[in-house]
Amino acid sequence: MGNRADTRGTDVEIYRKALTDTIHADTATGAPEQLLDLLDELGLERKEVRTAGPVYVWHEVPEHLGPDERKRLASRAIPALLTAGYKVNCTPDIFDEAAYQQAAHEIRSGQRTSAAGHPPPAAAPARRSPSRRTP
Repeated sequence: MGNRADTRGTDVEIYRKALTDTIHADTATGAPEQLLDLLDELGLERKEVRTAGPVYVWHEVPEHLGPDERKRLASRAIPALLTAGYKVNCTPDIFDEAAYQQAAHEIRSGQRTSAAGHPPPAAAPARRSPSRRTP
């Protein structure tokens, strides 16, 4: 199993899995629990596969959402991840500029709440400096 976050040197890679409508959020191998918890809080579903060796962990945007809602949820997660100090990349086919800007505005104005209706957890220490490589 490949991991785009490891390959690209980011904390989180958001992309559509090839030949599907599934939006993945890959995290780097050994990602801190704070990052995984934040992705949970932001409404993404944690998935894992246990092998004899490593445990593979990733998140997916819930499948029950419509295509536009999936893109919005993924794009709205980016500002919270960046604010927490994580390096994030999102492919252009997923990125929704309006949803991103609205979420960023909510964070700046203190209105941001997670999908569960609770404020996101305090910023976790990052392994790298944040960077926005989105369109």
